[in-house]
Formats: sequence, structure tokens, C-alpha cells
Amino acid sequence: MSVPTSANPSFPMHVSVAEAREMLAALLPELETETVPVAQALGRTLAADLEALVSHPSATESALDGIAAREADTLSASAETPVRLKIVGESRAGMPFDGEVGAGECVRIYTGAPLPPGADAICPVEELADDGPEHVHLLRPAFPADVRPEGGDFRAGETVMRAGLRLSAPRVALAVALGHARLPVRRKLRVALLSTGDEVIEPGLPLQAGQVYDSNRVGLSAMLGESGCEVIELGHAPDSPASLQAAIAGAGGADVLLTSGGVSMGKYDFMRDLLIERGRVSFWKVRMRPGGPAILGGWNGLPVFGLPGNPVSSLVVFHVIVRPALTGQPVQSLKLRAATPFRGLKDKTAFWRGVIQDGEVGDYGAQGSGILRSLSDADALVIVPEGGGVQAGELVDVVLL
Repeated sequence: MSVPTSANPSFPMHVSVAEAREMLAALLPELETETVPVAQALGRTLAADLEALVSHPSATESALDGIAAREADTLSASAETPVRLKIVGESRAGMPFDGEVGAGECVRIYTGAPLPPGADAICPVEELADDGPEHVHLLRPAFPADVRPEGGDFRAGETVMRAGLRLSAPRVALAVALGHARLPVRRKLRVALLSTGDEVIEPGLPLQAGQVYDSNRVGLSAMLGESGCEVIELGHAPDSPASLQAAIAGAGGADVLLTSGGVSMGKYDFMRDLLIERGRVSFWKVRMRPGGPAILGGWNGLPVFGLPGNPVSSLVVFHVIVRPALTGQPVQSLKLRAATPFRGLKDKTAFWRGVIQDGEVGDYGAQGSGILRSLSDADALVIVPEGGGVQAGELVDVVLL
């Protein structure tokens, strides 16, 4: 085929990273809602707002182990002049004191136990000295600050979690505390995954000269799993149009097809050829390094995103374009001070691998798109905008790896 150039294509070329992300997201289906037990909700996307079914804490309670007393009775307490109070009972989690604390009295109390009526402050056990079984000396005042008010975290009926949140472990725990045993989540996106290339072989087989193990497919499958997707493994296809079409035929039921390899400028980049000649192309090439040759299109109604075959390019493009589009979650970046210079590129956004030390980020060194070890050893991708450049000491945006 005749490889298109920037002067003659019938589709956009050299789109920005943001445009590539938006165009991929636009091709993905609206996912239906399903309800799952909270134990199966980790990594899923919340499909509806969640209200608290209960208040937390459900009662005013102690934040410490110690005694519950009336603050006014303890204001003069110190190590030199302790205050002596009478112990009239105890309150523990699940077994509250059933009386009332009067003047000169206190109740032994434990973390999370309900505060008894009459008491309004806590003195921790470390500041107490027993005076027989029925009395205790306070070596400092009891403080109301160590009391957790009922509903201090959230109250019944309050909307606490919003639709669209990705359910991390703390968020799943919060959902349970809200009183929910099952959660409405979006159906998992079904992603078919295919690697290509005559040189690619399965891990564990003897490696011949010029061959590489299929690290892309394994790495991308892992990243899809981390992204909460259901992966449809299509395996590997050699470099021929017939093999590619046969492999793609196994993507039935997928929402999107993700491929690696065969999308650059070479004679044997048949994935690119299939989409251009017999499929549909939304764009070809992104103004970024590494990862520029990525392509987005469609095959018989199935959205297809073709990643470059170089392993660093493939995983970086997934990290900054594919994963945000699949999950609906923006790329999380932060600013750090550059410990070394980072070069800019005239017409591409650079994502250089960096190492973080002492709150600064420095150049990893080897930035070749075939050096997979660099992604394992680096801490972050340092973003250098088109036409820019970063000097040592300047602030720079980084994406943590």
C-alpha cells in the first residue's frame, strides 16, 4: 500500500495526546449498571450516588481508652495536684454503661465505646493512677476533644459517595460503613487484546536470534486488569493480513480491541494497512514520544486502538492515553522540582522516564523506546510540553508509575 503522509491522508494525523484520549473515549460504549457484593467491588466504578443508611459513629463515643467524666470536675487536675474520682462502672464497645455519671464520678471507657450520659470528656489511661478498685486519680484534665460526636463522620441520609468514583480499598470500606452490602457499579469494559509480529514468541520458548518474548501482551493484560477491565485474550498473530483478520474474528463480544505492533511506517505494518484499506481510521500518529505511531480506528463496527510494538512506547501510550479513556479517570500528575535538565521536542510532548529522590525528579538516563528496564526502574514519567524544555531547578509535571 501507499503509506499516507501528512499531505494526503483522509483522516487526522499527528493529533495531540489530549485529542487521542478524547477520540478513543468517544468510541467506547455507555456501560450498563450492575449490582455486586461489596467484596467484588474493588476497582470498579460506582454507577450511582451512595447515601449513608446509618450515622457514623452511631453514638457519641470515646476516641481513647481511659475514663469518661464531667470536664468541670477535672479542670484542676495535674501531676502535682491530681483529682480523685469515684469509678461507678465501665463502658465498652457493644456494652455501654447503663447509668449516668454524676458529680465526682467517672466510668472506665474503651475506644469506640458509647459515652455515658452525664459525661462530656475523656482522660486517657496514660494520665490515670488507680486508687484502689473504686477510685482513680486524674493527672491532667479530661478533654472533650477526645469525644467523637454521633454522626461526626457522616449522618444517615447524607450523600457521601458520588457516581463515577473508582472504588479503591478505602472507598469499599467506606461503602460498608455507610450500610451498603451491595453496590451499583458500571459493567466491566470488555477489551480484546492482540499482539502482532513475526519476531514475537511466547515466554518460556527457546529464543532465536531476532526474536523477542511477548512482554507487551503480558504487560498490557496486567494493566487492563489494574484498570478494572475484562480481558479477552486473542493471543498473538504473525505479520500477515490473513492472520490478523483471523485473530480479530475472535473478538466477538468485546467493546474495544487493543493491539500492539504493526502500526508504524514499515512495509510489514499490516495492522495499519488493514485499518486504512479495509476498516476505518479516526487518527494515525500522536504528537508524543515515546509512542508516536499509535492508531485509532474501527473494524466491522469494533473500535480498535493500535499501540506501537516497542515495549516502552506501548506501555507509555497505555498509561497516558488508553487507561484514562477506558476508566474515565484523568491522568493524575503532580509538580516536582527537576534535579536535572529534561530536553524538549519541537513538535511532540515528551514523556521522559525519571527517578524521584529527596522530593526532586531527575533524568533516568537511557530513554530509548526499546529499553523496557527503564519503566521498571523509573518512578515517573516527566512531561515536557511541545517546544518546551526544563532546566534543573524548575518545576515540572510528572505522572507516577
